[in-house]
Amino acid sequence: MCRHLAYLGPAVPLSGLLYDAPHSLEHQSYAPGDMRGGGSVNVDGYGVGWFPGPVRYRRAGTLWSDANLRALSGTESTAVLAAVRNATTGMPVADAACAPFTDGTWLFSHNGRVTGWPHSVEDLARTLPVTDLLTLDAPTDSALLWALAARALAAGKNPADALVELSDEVEAVAPGSRLNFLMTDGSVVVGTTWTHSLWVRHDGVSVTLASEPLDADAAWREIPDHHVVLADPSTVEVRPA
Repeated sequence: MCRHLAYLGPAVPLSGLLYDAPHSLEHQSYAPGDMRGGGSVNVDGYGVGWFPGPVRYRRAGTLWSDANLRALSGTESTAVLAAVRNATTGMPVADAACAPFTDGTWLFSHNGRVTGWPHSVEDLARTLPVTDLLTLDAPTDSALLWALAARALAAGKNPADALVELSDEVEAVAPGSRLNFLMTDGSVVVGTTWTHSLWVRHDGVSVTLASEPLDADAAWREIPDHHVVLADPSTVEVRPA
């Protein structure tokens, strides 16, 4: 499984999320604490997106070895989504296969896998225009899931409802899939728990969602399984998915 996080609030340097915290995303890439049988490390790629923009940076390989990203990590942002990847067997390891995926103002990450890929989701894929399939970032389950979510958002679907409905649709045809999503447009962040962990830290001014707490702050709260979170810097709503 991958690790991902999203932050909304006062401007902070990217380094605070990627490198500086005791259990930063860099630390989670080589020493994750809660993979739940989904591998042991997250070394098959990484990416970070931030606002205004969104601006996106993605690479295959290991987060800790990228001097260019470390040089950029002083950049400050009020909204960030970042991820490190543990590729599912058979999936390509390439820049374009890494989260965050984007369309318009949204950034998206998927922590998990679709069981029976690709045959299990053939019928769901057929609901997309052929041009969407031909322009997927990569031939991966995550890229397809993002195309399906982006189509729902473009149709005006509430973002939390879009991710819940997508989870239900995939689970119906690919039971046992791991469908843990994070998504932000710079003003709200949406996350789902579907067989994996998600934690939230909220102080009334900022909100951080992460696969694992970034530090030992007692304010971190674990989201129950099969729930969706819709949050902005001032409010956090958690409900069953």
